[in-house]
Amino acid sequence: MPIIVNLDVMMAKRKMSSSELSEKIGISMANLSILKTNKGKAIRFSTLEAICRELDCQPGDILEYKD
Repeated sequence: MPIIVNLDVMMAKRKMSSSELSEKIGISMANLSILKTNKGKAIRFSTLEAICRELDCQPGDILEYKD
């Protein structure tokens, strides 16, 4: 898949655990894990917005396109 999710990198930079982030943005640990491991097929803008708000970053810091 050419879209790479670098969520784990941003979480490490912000020193935030998966459980802390999932609680703050209101998604399950299972769904957060799917995003972190690049197994997701889609992400809602509302979820992306919540992640960016909590990690104080831009969508481009999390999502990357590789051909």
